[in-house]
Amino acid sequence: MVSQAVEREGGNATLSEPAPRPLLAFREVCAGYGGADILHDVSFEVPEGGLTCVVGPNGAGKSTLLGTVSGIVRTRRGELLFRGEPLRKANPRDRLDRGIVQVPQNHSLFREMTVRENVELGGFVLRDRALVRQRYEQIAETMPVVAQRAKDKAGSLSGGQQRLIEFARCLMLDPVLVVLDEPSMGLDPRTRKTVFDTVRTLHKSGRTVLLVEQNARAGLRLATHGVVLENGRVRLEGSGREVLEHPEIGALFLGGEVPRNVGPSGGNDDA
Repeated sequence: MVSQAVEREGGNATLSEPAPRPLLAFREVCAGYGGADILHDVSFEVPEGGLTCVVGPNGAGKSTLLGTVSGIVRTRRGELLFRGEPLRKANPRDRLDRGIVQVPQNHSLFREMTVRENVELGGFVLRDRALVRQRYEQIAETMPVVAQRAKDKAGSLSGGQQRLIEFARCLMLDPVLVVLDEPSMGLDPRTRKTVFDTVRTLHKSGRTVLLVEQNARAGLRLATHGVVLENGRVRLEGSGREVLEHPEIGALFLGGEVPRNVGPSGGNDDA
């Protein structure tokens, strides 16, 4: 409950609710580009089997955070643990092999290739071609757009359809952790709903999902666990509902100043 909110050291509020064991854990992670840190001592956990949604204003460090998961961005200090094992020495291919697959924010399909070719390309590290065909057929059964548009060039699809095909492609590796970087970006309301329904289905199929989403309300409504980043630091975390209903969310996303003194009632002690 929000009434159980307490202030963490450094001004980070945490919402008390027992969580399942973590699949992925950030431990005081500092990372950035060109010697300048964007993430500062980031610590939180991604519960196994859950849907964790990370939200925050522009420039909060959300995409940098996902870069540390995929291995594109190296951590300068701190550690990421996947199933309790450090990821520091694991390159992007190693992380794929461990079952960590990311769908990037920008569309990444090969426009002149067919939908089927694009989906099957997700299994490029698999040597067993029979397994590639089997997984493609399983995905096509559960995602109608894959079967219906199989022979069409990917460039002929709408933005929302392309996003769904990118989801399908990531499933070719049967991932343990699906990482989604702002999947609803640039989509109309009807298409956004389809994309969010697909994210929900991914989660209900038993996969752990780490979602960064600019549509905070929609993302947190889906989430079992929510994390708010502000200026590269974890400002608030708890269940998706707790974070969504917490007064700090309104302050962050309406452009106001985030209250620094949050009392046990979830209100501002300075009020």
